[in-house]
Amino acid sequence: MKFDSINFLKDHILKILSFYNKNSFDKNGGFFNVFLNDGSIFDKKNRHLVSGSRFVFNYANAYLMTKDNKYKELCNHGLEFIINQHRNINTNHFSWQITNEKVVDGRAMAYGYAFLILAGSFAFKIGIKEGKELAEEAWNFMNKYFWEEKYSAYADELSPDLKILNPYRGQNSNMHTVEALIAAYEIFKEKKYLDRANLIAQQFAVNLASQSQNQIWEHYDSSWKIDWEYNKDKPDDAYRPWGFQPGHQVEWAKLLLQLNEHYPEDWKIERSIYLFEKGTTMSIDKEYGGLVYGYSPDGNFTNNNKYFWVQAEALAASWRLYKITNKKDYYNFYISLWEYCWKNFVDHKYGAWFNILTRKGKQIDKIKSPLGKTDYHTMGACWDIINNMP
Repeated sequence: MKFDSINFLKDHILKILSFYNKNSFDKNGGFFNVFLNDGSIFDKKNRHLVSGSRFVFNYANAYLMTKDNKYKELCNHGLEFIINQHRNINTNHFSWQITNEKVVDGRAMAYGYAFLILAGSFAFKIGIKEGKELAEEAWNFMNKYFWEEKYSAYADELSPDLKILNPYRGQNSNMHTVEALIAAYEIFKEKKYLDRANLIAQQFAVNLASQSQNQIWEHYDSSWKIDWEYNKDKPDDAYRPWGFQPGHQVEWAKLLLQLNEHYPEDWKIERSIYLFEKGTTMSIDKEYGGLVYGYSPDGNFTNNNKYFWVQAEALAASWRLYKITNKKDYYNFYISLWEYCWKNFVDHKYGAWFNILTRKGKQIDKIKSPLGKTDYHTMGACWDIINNMP
């Protein structure tokens, strides 16, 4: 396969989209969120703010790639559902999860709001004016409730009544906010987004990383001191796993290079290289291939399963590093990892990527797309790579 070919990447994206196009559309609003390997829906009731936002992102980018109006219509369909159904009528914020159009988890989550900015920005990019309104509303909400100026970072979680701020602090929501703010800057051309993204990136990739072996640690207390014990018994948690997460080291590497395109500084390239090389070196499975989910501060694997998104983010980061350094090692890594993913993660029968594999490459269950997946990472990686090709 020509893994470094635009035609290959576009064809692969279309095959992933075909998996979701088959059954995701709900004529009553929004999209079904969860699918088995063959694309069948195993839960029609639950809707997650992250899933909905990622569908909007996916379909906006699909429209940009294909200019097929059906994707613009799908994007608008998804955006309307978020605005109309996820909004809490009592507090006017967007709820984390709903079931049968009723709120089952009404927390306001910075992670979810980051994806509202991302989704709104891309919806506006393809001509849906409500996208800008949503992105600006999410930006203002995060400034009011989550932004902690003293620490140059966002808090994570508010109670459903917006009165209690959870003491937990985490890097994951801040990382995705940087992603969203870069997109918002590129689309709206407002410098406030770029300045904020740069500030957060320096805080996590430099200042806080200096306290954790120069890598990105996941968990902190309310004073932004490292919490080495948080979720120590949950190395497989979907949003807040314990241990160093190689997927997040390489995702930060990618984001630093994106940020560097607009705000060039040597430290961004230096930290990108370090985070990528450390994260991949510590997580590479020399026996079975691919990158494991996590490793501890002493270097042992904390979870040796293989997660689809970790591989996808490493593909995007390695390609960006190859393009900016012209070092063949990054290109070779990119090709080698694609070969592993093509053999193990890509479902050549039904489309899209499997979610989680064991260390030896076996599926852990038949759920291809749980809440939150939507193959945003895999298609997002492909689009990022395409955007960095001649």
